[in-house]
Amino acid sequence: MPARVNQDGASQDGASQDSASQDGASQDSAGQDSASQDGVDRIVEQWDAQRPWLDVSPMQVFGRLARANRLMDQQLDIAFSRHGLDSGSFDVLATLLRDGPPHRLTAGALQRSAMITSSAVAQRLNRLESRGLVTRSPNPDDARATDVTLTERGRALIGAALPDHVANEHRLLHGLSTRQRAALAALLRSLIQSIEGASPLPPPE
Repeated sequence: MPARVNQDGASQDGASQDSASQDGASQDSAGQDSASQDGVDRIVEQWDAQRPWLDVSPMQVFGRLARANRLMDQQLDIAFSRHGLDSGSFDVLATLLRDGPPHRLTAGALQRSAMITSSAVAQRLNRLESRGLVTRSPNPDDARATDVTLTERGRALIGAALPDHVANEHRLLHGLSTRQRAALAALLRSLIQSIEGASPLPPPE
């Protein structure tokens, strides 16, 4: 039977097909939105239901940062362990390597670079020195300072571990385009500046 035509000359059957197509597209979009939700979305939805007057939108950021950090540490540690390292030891060796010859820094400079406590640096250096990866010696210009130098063995180890680490990072970012990576890096830089510049937390009342 031929398709019925309305007064405008449009096929009613065709209109029905267009409507069905739009409905299908809407369903597909809804399905994609639902599939793209993560645990943070569900947590926020629960809070919105239980405390609708409370703006919990920061959880969208900090919740995902925390989850990404946990997942990232797990994956990066796998690559570090293949070279007999952990993230802290890698940081020390990599800092000495990228500083250039003679690959020597004071313990204080290493602490500032890694943004950790002096006791944490000392623990890392103890482990690395016991393995012959670094040496420690008095600083000739400051009796209170200690120089940390990368040994040949340490240079060989970090030289092998570094390409594997970078390749692992690329693997973890495979789902982001070059533009998305640049945008994310810029946003994270802004976030760090925002946190560093935030006003002090008021004292408890």
